[in-house]
Amino acid sequence: MSTYPLRLADHVMEEAKQAAAEDNVSLNQLLSAFIADGVGHRRAILSLKKRAARGSTDAALAILDRAPDVAPDPGDELVEEGSSVSPKM
Repeated sequence: MSTYPLRLADHVMEEAKQAAAEDNVSLNQLLSAFIADGVGHRRAILSLKKRAARGSTDAALAILDRAPDVAPDPGDELVEEGSSVSPKM
């Protein structure tokens, strides 16, 4: 396990302490979890960007052109912009 001296603004530290107390975990555990979540989120975004760079708009449009032209299932209809209709759940 490694250590790192982390400087935080006073208000951020107070929020973190409060969150740790509310979650009944140590401040170290809370900050470690937040950092791990952030690193995982960053890794996912970078992966999606790499996949998007390999994508082909022409290939995607060709796939959509092969999709059948059928009416949507009940409840899957597009709602007109400005409409007050809410989706059924």
